[in-house]
Amino acid sequence: MKVTKDMLIGEILNMDPDMAAILVAGGMHCVGCPSAQMESLEEAAMVHGIEPDVLVARVNAFLETKEA
Repeated sequence: MKVTKDMLIGEILNMDPDMAAILVAGGMHCVGCPSAQMESLEEAAMVHGIEPDVLVARVNAFLETKEA
């Protein structure tokens, strides 16, 4: 399972609720906000001044550790 920057925050959290901690640690403190659920990872990252590709890499690295 891989995350892409066009996926919605809600979709990502449904994949694995533990990813909320990774997103918050990456600077996205809005993951609990209802409107964030309908934003893409790229949109939310841009709003918070975070490079989307870096955030995608962090989330996917987290998923890889869980699959191992």
